[in-house]
Formats: sequence, C-alpha cells, structure tokens
Amino acid sequence: MHAAVPSGAEILELGCGAGRITHRLVELGHPVVGVDQSPEMLAHVRGAETVLAEIETLDLGRTFPVVLLASQLVNTPDQQQRSAFLMTCRRHVQADGLVVCQRASPTLEASPEASADVVIEAHGFRRWLHNPTLEARILSGEMHHQFGDQEWVESFTTQILDDDEIEGELFAVELRLDQWLDPKRLWLAAKPL
Repeated sequence: MHAAVPSGAEILELGCGAGRITHRLVELGHPVVGVDQSPEMLAHVRGAETVLAEIETLDLGRTFPVVLLASQLVNTPDQQQRSAFLMTCRRHVQADGLVVCQRASPTLEASPEASADVVIEAHGFRRWLHNPTLEARILSGEMHHQFGDQEWVESFTTQILDDDEIEGELFAVELRLDQWLDPKRLWLAAKPL
C-alpha cells in the first residue's frame, strides 16, 4: 500500500483499531487520522490524530489524499453498511486522491476448509482460521491471533465479493478501480469518478 500512495501523503484510516497499520504508516512518514468506534482501541494508537466515531456516519468536513479501509471491512454481509463504509471513503477522498481497500480473498469461496488451521506468521504475529463454514457465499468462522504469550479469538462473518462485485460496489458510490496492489487481488486502489 505504501508504494501506491504519494510519499508523506496524509491518510485517513477508517477502522484503525489499536493502530496495527497506523503505527507502520506513521513510521513511514505519513500523517494519519485514525477513526474507530472503540475508545479502548484508540487508547493504544500512538503518533496519529484519533477520532472516536462510527465509520458509517463519519463526516470530518475535509478530504484527504488517501483514505484507507482495511481489515476486510468492505466484506460485511450487511449491504447497507458496506455501502455506508464506501460512501464515507468517497466523501473524504480528494478529487485526485486514492481509496485503498482490503477485501477477503474471493478464493475462500471455493474451499474455505483449505485455509483452516493454516498458520500464518508475520512480524511476530501468528494467526489461523478455525472452523470455517460457507453458506450462500457468506463465510463464518473463528480467527485465532497470537502475539507473544497473548492469544485471542474473534468470530467473524464475511461476504465473499468477486472482482465484478467489488467493482460494482465502488461504482455505486462514484469510485472506480484504478489498480490491484497485490498478486492475490486482496488490496485495491480506487479513484473518484
């Protein structure tokens, strides 16, 4: 993502959580405004401006060169919420700016069980999917996370979106796909129409 955005560009990060991505963006020289609905999560964010708010109703009254919607939030099974997330992205991106979005892998639809219990390790974190179920293109399961001696489990439900569907979702809020940022097509950059 960093390579796709202008050096030092200010980034509005929607759903920043405890700053997992925020902190790395700040280290790379980006001013970040992190938005989350959890004051407990925002208490862990360092080096960035924070805003306690729901993404769906956010209106900061200004625009940014880059708006980031990560953590596969675009895959919410709630169509109205998905549209509201993307409308917030569109409302806050500059006319010549980028919306960077992360989606769940569309290949999970073919065989979610193939990803079950496969441990992924990066930057000291371990995570694995457990007990996945797929019904009508909605994937549910448990994601296990481990960092050092801490471990936590989050249950999730996600709507699988293929390329045409994600492009349709973008177009509906006056965004267009500019490019895929990775070979697996999990990260995309979109521009305002």
